[in-house]
Amino acid sequence: MNHRVGRAVFALAVGTVVAAFAYRWITDPGPRLERELEAVAVEAARAALVATVRHSNLEIVDPLAPDRVVGKAYVYRDGAGWQVSGYYRRGAGDLWHPYLATLGEDLELLHLKLSDRALLERADESPRLTVLP
Repeated sequence: MNHRVGRAVFALAVGTVVAAFAYRWITDPGPRLERELEAVAVEAARAALVATVRHSNLEIVDPLAPDRVVGKAYVYRDGAGWQVSGYYRRGAGDLWHPYLATLGEDLELLHLKLSDRALLERADESPRLTVLP
């Protein structure tokens, strides 16, 4: 009889603790706000990438549109700014090109590293662009 009561009290205590943690986790606005900031940073990186590559039909794999077959994509804070990585290609016949965009606090593009030999000439013109072999 004591074991039965002890188990019921233990189950009730564990259930209450789990429910309290779940409630706090669900109602905490911090992670949602951080995710919204990350989404804005990724959108800014996309816009900068499209403006740099100057192609109207880019396929982009990034943290908002992941494709694990292509590769992993990340967004993370870098001091006051952001770094966003991903891949892009100009069409189905093109290879995937990796990129890393560094954005400032105001989401302005500070630096863009990518692996796309078609952009070598633009890299010579722009100090913000680095084309890797």
